[in-house]
Amino acid sequence: MPKVIMYCTAVCPFCTAAERYLHAKGVADIEKIRVDLNPGLRVEMMEKTQNRTVPQIYIGDLHVGGFDELVALDRAGQLEELLRDTA
Repeated sequence: MPKVIMYCTAVCPFCTAAERYLHAKGVADIEKIRVDLNPGLRVEMMEKTQNRTVPQIYIGDLHVGGFDELVALDRAGQLEELLRDTA
């Protein structure tokens, strides 16, 4: 399974929902980068993703986007394949 990274904050309900969603899909380990604890990490996230909202999710090297994009990817039948095949 590829590495999953999520830029998040402690109080973001969409971050919590994304984490639960990924766990339900069999993702055991999510590297969480807390942008609320380090403003420099938020700047890094915004430069990499061109987004300022959290969560911002990466599966392997692919930027998936936020929670809504994660769910849309699953509904399109692409999430499980991505979790299985991306390295």
